[in-house]
Amino acid sequence: MYTPNLAPIPELYVSYESAQKLKIEAGQLISWDLTPRQICDLELLMNGGFNPLKGFLSEADYDSVVDKMRLADGTLWPMPITLDVPEAFADKLEEGQDIALRDQEGVILATMTVTDRWVPNKALEAEKVFGADDQAHPAVNYLHNKAGAVYLGGPVTGIQQPVHYDFKARRDTPNELRALFRKLGWRKVVAFQTRNPLHRAHQELTFRAAREAQANLLIHPVVGMTKPGDVDHFTRVRCYEAVLDQYPSATTHLSLLNLAMRMAGPREAVWHALIRRNHGLTHFIVGRDHAGPGKNSQGKDFYDPYAAQELVRQHQKEIGIEMVDFKQMVYVQEKAQYFPVDEVPEGSTVLDISGTELRRRLREGLEIPDWFSFPEVVTELRRTSPRRSKQGFTVFFTGFSGSGKSTIANALMIKLMEMGGRPVTLLDGDVVRKNLSSELGFSKEHRDLNIRRIGYVASEITKNGGIAICAPIAPYATTRRAVREDIEQFGAFLEVHVSTSLEECERRDRKGLYKLAREGKIKEFTGISDPYDIPESPELRLDTENVDVDTCAHQVILKLESMGLIAG
Repeated sequence: MYTPNLAPIPELYVSYESAQKLKIEAGQLISWDLTPRQICDLELLMNGGFNPLKGFLSEADYDSVVDKMRLADGTLWPMPITLDVPEAFADKLEEGQDIALRDQEGVILATMTVTDRWVPNKALEAEKVFGADDQAHPAVNYLHNKAGAVYLGGPVTGIQQPVHYDFKARRDTPNELRALFRKLGWRKVVAFQTRNPLHRAHQELTFRAAREAQANLLIHPVVGMTKPGDVDHFTRVRCYEAVLDQYPSATTHLSLLNLAMRMAGPREAVWHALIRRNHGLTHFIVGRDHAGPGKNSQGKDFYDPYAAQELVRQHQKEIGIEMVDFKQMVYVQEKAQYFPVDEVPEGSTVLDISGTELRRRLREGLEIPDWFSFPEVVTELRRTSPRRSKQGFTVFFTGFSGSGKSTIANALMIKLMEMGGRPVTLLDGDVVRKNLSSELGFSKEHRDLNIRRIGYVASEITKNGGIAICAPIAPYATTRRAVREDIEQFGAFLEVHVSTSLEECERRDRKGLYKLAREGKIKEFTGISDPYDIPESPELRLDTENVDVDTCAHQVILKLESMGLIAG
């Protein structure tokens, strides 16, 4: 049993008067525009959620955290919190220099004294922190393909917290929660961490946890960054609010946590427990496969389902929080109630709906039974996730120059416009180059930027219920994956590899581009002097040799029908 310490914890903010002066001075400093993940990290550094950290980790602290889950002074801390920046930005800085940290609107949130600057071993970080250097893990993919090449470390001086325009009354800092618990006289509080909507199994789990710990309940969902493909936080919070009256109001509180999750399984569970201790909690629920990212590139789970519980159990005394461990909850038909999976009466009929099955039922407009979820939650989810035939989607063609992408894309556009029902937009590579990317060249950096622009426009079309057809070369797998992640937040993504051979593309070459590339007159030409990453598992692969355009476009139509995106 842990005695709660609800005294205020240290924050990194200066006083209001000092902040106004500092804001003026900071306007003269070199500025770094924070990424969404860095904004989440900075907020929890400044408000004490990441106590005892006083800023972004130094190189010595980083090395120790990666290797031992501890800061250089021995304090338990499992997650590297670093400011990653491009090499070009880092080269402008000297150690001891102050920089201004701004949000994406340019508002100065803090200053930082750069005490350390180093190039990390990202493969080692992936192995140690996430268990494998496998880019099927979203955080490892982020590490290698999105994070800057250089890490900066140093103390932070907080000027103001990031602005949130949504659910303001639901956002509590660690000290605000501590003050609330003092005011209510809550001596024991158990936290429930979630990044999913609450269904009946979650309600049963939280009721049991609070009862077992004889504690009040804090529902503490993450609304910063979660796993790509998760339900957006606006929908989730509306779901939480819709079922809050299912909980006793005198012993339950809902508060939102602006955390950027890493999906690091066991290490993440320890991190979450430390963050909850900082928020004044005495107990923390750790369930099956806590913060697990799903399958690795071999199709196996990244982490053992109960490894997170074991690691938190080893460290709970040092953390100062008591773990409440729970097995998966399943519905027993004969008893008409939920049981932990290891307590199901022998011979019983067990009913369960996985996350994948839930998404399928939403996508296809199928029934979601009352034993699984609350009608209010299902209503909210259906508002955000209508059946697939009503959603926007993107068809993304990729292949060599001259493979037939644009021709098939045009034919597909006409066929979809003939069918009607949704607006159709064609984002052809050459047209986008002319209208959106006329200033770009053909270096890898510029090619990536061009494809990301196409992906951004396609994601907006998809989000608003339209159909986007993209037909760039898109030679790099990592960029195609990033575009997929951007679009799949809002609708379906159909990757079509037009697999026409290089020899056939050269034979068809009306513009003479391949000839010029062979002669060295065009630099960095895909397939000749620049690589093309062949898609490993596209939704559809088209061989255009000896197949007419109409047949190829019809194959895409048949695939869209099989995915439920258009009516047959």
